[in-house]
Amino acid sequence: MNNLHIRKEQGADHVIIRSITELAFRGMPYAGGDEQDVIERLRSANALTLSLVAVLDGELIGHIAFSPASAGDGSTPWFALGPISVLPAHQRQGVGQALIESGLAELKNMKALGCILTGNPMYYEKFGFQLAPENAPSNEPAEFFMMRQLSYSLPKGQFSFHDAFYGEA
Repeated sequence: MNNLHIRKEQGADHVIIRSITELAFRGMPYAGGDEQDVIERLRSANALTLSLVAVLDGELIGHIAFSPASAGDGSTPWFALGPISVLPAHQRQGVGQALIESGLAELKNMKALGCILTGNPMYYEKFGFQLAPENAPSNEPAEFFMMRQLSYSLPKGQFSFHDAFYGEA
């Protein structure tokens, strides 16, 4: 994927991002079916802190969203990763990895304390995420809640994702 380019989303990308997200999550057993709506709710609430797209040979093929997260101890800033989506024809080719690595680098530049997500531990461990069931929000499965610290501060208490993840904004 020598021609893969990661950049910040632009206004003209919104419709394509929605389509990529719908296609990437369609029929997946772990999908809630509203991932594309979560992105739009985050955008509408001005809570889409970082939105990156992957472009291959001029075609938008992937997207990753980062939004504010709240730590139980009040430490800031923390961010949530997700949703992340790649067109099915381009999955398992390093596009998601490039999006995650670019996003985490941007968060470090923003002096973020860390990043949280709910996801597959076997996939996200390679990016430095660790299971953190003791910090899981009460409405998330603790066995899939993960955290990556970007500073030396260890948070205490439960995290919470932005309300847009739960149909509110």
